[in-house]
Amino acid sequence: MFIGITLAFVSSCKDDSTTTYRSFISPMTGLNVPSGNEFEVKVQFGAEQKVDSVVYLIDTVKMISKADTSAIKLKTEGLKLGNHLVTAKIFGAGKSEDLTSNINVLAAQVPMEYTYKVIKTLPHDTSSYVEGLEYHDGFFYESAGDYGHSSLRKVEPSTGKILQKADLDKQYFGEGITVIGNKIIQLTYREKVGFVYDKATFKKLSEFSYTIGREGWGLAFDGEKVLNTDGSNTIFFLNKDTYQKIGSIDVFDNKGAIQNLNELEIIDGKIYANVYTTNEILIINPATGAVESKIDLSGLLPADYFKTEDEKANNVLNGIAYDKASKRLFVAGKKWPHIFQIELIKK
Repeated sequence: MFIGITLAFVSSCKDDSTTTYRSFISPMTGLNVPSGNEFEVKVQFGAEQKVDSVVYLIDTVKMISKADTSAIKLKTEGLKLGNHLVTAKIFGAGKSEDLTSNINVLAAQVPMEYTYKVIKTLPHDTSSYVEGLEYHDGFFYESAGDYGHSSLRKVEPSTGKILQKADLDKQYFGEGITVIGNKIIQLTYREKVGFVYDKATFKKLSEFSYTIGREGWGLAFDGEKVLNTDGSNTIFFLNKDTYQKIGSIDVFDNKGAIQNLNELEIIDGKIYANVYTTNEILIINPATGAVESKIDLSGLLPADYFKTEDEKANNVLNGIAYDKASKRLFVAGKKWPHIFQIELIKK
């Protein structure tokens, strides 16, 4: 309102009749709109120049053309979650002018909330700074991080015994892993490189350049493509053979973007993602990025298990694995003494 008053005052002081003062009244920059809802578009046109027509666009797509300057409503149906540019292209007196604003499309529904029940407590090596965890053929496959301590491991679930191990050179910080057929793919944190191993022997077969995200974080495989996080609210889709980007989704709940997406798992067609430094796992729609559910895993470890503030800040929940055959869900954390088999319970 203050801006509008100021602009009107300035306009009254000008002698140049060709000067225009046009701006969006709505949407205000950064307006949050639930997916599927309409939003009002209204422009302050001023009286300095004749308006012949106005074309409204979302991003680069023409939505509607108007021969008058009345307010309209635009739909968000079919738009990806996240930020979208709204443009009013104004035509008159043989000229055109673009005005822009933007909206954020959010998930339409409030996420369902879950807690958990511990079904089984399994031993875990407390030297492992867990960055990736998967379950295949009766074994855990685990990526341990931290410079000088990073490794790829095959672990016996019942005992926590390390059956196979491939250590990374000390300049690498191991991150997310996923199994693709007879190969294991492992990312590194800031080194912009990924490794490909033979699943049976842990022999390193090749390396590949990783430049898709700002850093290498989580990995998962849905049977067709690789999913990857970089600590933002984006989940990247990678080609399963070249590990290059083929798409992405941005993750939002009904309030906004969810940052710090980390460890990933695919369960019954949904994406499960750990939110780094929290006790929360999200269940995400893989087509839209909408957060459908949230799992609160607070209390898995005693509150006083880690003694120092540094340990508490760093040794957080980070590990999701799923046994498809027996439909068992496992979760873990960095340097935790246990891997927990849990069952989800609606709050």
